[in-house]
Amino acid sequence: MLTEDRELWCVGDVCCWMISCCNGAELQLRRGDEVTLRELYPTKSDLYERARALQSDSQSDSQSDR
Repeated sequence: MLTEDRELWCVGDVCCWMISCCNGAELQLRRGDEVTLRELYPTKSDLYERARALQSDSQSDSQSDR
């Protein structure tokens, strides 16, 4: 089975990754080498929508930490 790992965004030390294969796609939030969130999606479009929402949340959190 062929998989593709792709970094979608990074905010501070949190990065969002898409791991896609023939069965759908997995979204991962990583802090360093640690996976802090893992969610499975049947389509890449659903994953991209969720990734944008998480990016917005992460940006808001990083701005409130200042």
